[in-house]
Amino acid sequence: MKKILVLLCIIFHFSGVQAGSYDDLLTAMRLGNVYAVEQLLKKGMDIDSTDENANTLLMFAVRENQLGLARRLLEQKAKAAARNRYGETALMFAAADGNLEMMRLLVEEGAPVNQTGWTPLMYAAWKGHSEAVQYLLKHGARVDALSSSGVSALMMAVRDGHLVTAKVLLSAGASPNLRSDSGGTALAWALKSGNDEIANLLRQAGARD
Repeated sequence: MKKILVLLCIIFHFSGVQAGSYDDLLTAMRLGNVYAVEQLLKKGMDIDSTDENANTLLMFAVRENQLGLARRLLEQKAKAAARNRYGETALMFAAADGNLEMMRLLVEEGAPVNQTGWTPLMYAAWKGHSEAVQYLLKHGARVDALSSSGVSALMMAVRDGHLVTAKVLLSAGASPNLRSDSGGTALAWALKSGNDEIANLLRQAGARD
């Protein structure tokens, strides 16, 4: 937390905000003090200001699990679909945390469930958040979407040994035979890690050796 606050203090650039306001802003965000943040925004800070990696205030609020602050930023038209330099969105951060309440807020405010490259579904599967996976699938997430390297959500779930999440994805129609750009498959990753239970699950779903 301390490193994040120091980093943001250095790299955020807000027009019309005095240098002395930085500490106040960061403290207000950390504590979820919506009123204090609003007062600082009124001094001229752009609600979609970003740091050097293009992380927005909304992303910061999501990563710090500040639901009230995230809601207020969205009410003031913060961009729910904004992506940082790594292609990540606020919804991807919420999915990686399995934060269903935050995910609902973001989706209701227009955060895209599907996008090119890595997706919220892949992030949820990577961390084994099965309920988050189910929520995204219910809201139209493409189960067999592929990352820029040809990796699917099922592969991510299998790679980290998330059996229940793999079951959820397979039940939703995920293909067990997709192959990444490096030639890997979900079954190959399961076998490499010695996870026989997931390997058997994949074979039962039609995975080929």
